[in-house]
Amino acid sequence: MLIATPELDADDLRVLAEIEEYRDKLRFQVRDHPKWEGQLRRSLVANAIQGSNSIENIHVSSADAAALVEGQDMSAGLDDHTRRAVEGYCDALTWVQQSAAMANFGYHEMLLSTLHFMIQSYDLGKWPGRYRTGGIFVTGRDPLTPAYTGPSPDVVPRLMVELVDWLNTGDLDAPALVRASMAHLNLVSIHPWRDGNGRMSRCLHTLVLAQDKVLAPEFSSIEEWLGDGTNTLEYYAALRTTRPTWEPEAADAHQWMRFCLRAHHLQAQTVQRRVDRARMLWGALEAVAIEHELDERVVSALYAAAVGELRRATYAKDENLTRDQSVRDLQLLRQRALIRSVGHARTQRWVADGEIAEVNEAIIAQLRGPLDEPYPS
Repeated sequence: MLIATPELDADDLRVLAEIEEYRDKLRFQVRDHPKWEGQLRRSLVANAIQGSNSIENIHVSSADAAALVEGQDMSAGLDDHTRRAVEGYCDALTWVQQSAAMANFGYHEMLLSTLHFMIQSYDLGKWPGRYRTGGIFVTGRDPLTPAYTGPSPDVVPRLMVELVDWLNTGDLDAPALVRASMAHLNLVSIHPWRDGNGRMSRCLHTLVLAQDKVLAPEFSSIEEWLGDGTNTLEYYAALRTTRPTWEPEAADAHQWMRFCLRAHHLQAQTVQRRVDRARMLWGALEAVAIEHELDERVVSALYAAAVGELRRATYAKDENLTRDQSVRDLQLLRQRALIRSVGHARTQRWVADGEIAEVNEAIIAQLRGPLDEPYPS
């Protein structure tokens, strides 16, 4: 028996409708602005990788997460354990992104175990892809007192069969955000593996959204939001409140659903602001390029430097340039005091300088402000 999908009340339905409005708007905006869409998409994936792993105390910098997604070198000082952990999670999320276009997609146990193997393969001692054979106790602040006690290992295979069956046939009339939230809750509650259950459950949440096909999953994922400090504490609290032990018939998932819908609403507002920033910034940078009589392709480089860090190899790939062409472009931008270098050798990056930094800060100041709380206090 799984934890049942709760009935939504009027507030839940209103919040859900508002989220869907954001998603519909984002879908059209992203489709109509392909010039900056690719860079924004990569940054959202990097934030999801950084956020979901940070919940498990696997920490990488924003720069390293971005480098990973771009296929570039991460910091030389990053330890091997962390490097392999985030690389595995990146592989899993990349598969999730691609799954939206797979005509033969279907949920099954081996799919979930394979994704878990991708995420956890850096530590074979934790049996990646293999169900646990012992009890599971999730600890909180006090290691002597379990914050959650999972089901007996004897029933895990049966529960996973039931979960997969539900993913394929259960609650199909429910909105994708609701199904994704319940898939997340049930998998993390079954806790079928020795380790990596949280990351896998968040990955499944995103996978269900990918199969919805309304919007690319990175624009809907709440993994970044969940990994942000106070939100992580609220995430654990929502799980504890819903089910302190594995008793699905007694669990009330309504507060969990509200937690997830609120997270999706706030993340949708955040992504919308990033889209607005991308649109405004790209237009402003096009004007700068014209003013300095620069080739329009350098707008891509200026944008990357303004919103994060610009890497020569990524710029060359984005604009289909040779190494020499990309080097000349960056040297010219540096000479015009539009970008400046940080790091050196294989990890050299470029960030906004002078006029570009000022333009970027002005746009941020224009868009900055508190997010709207979707539920009444």
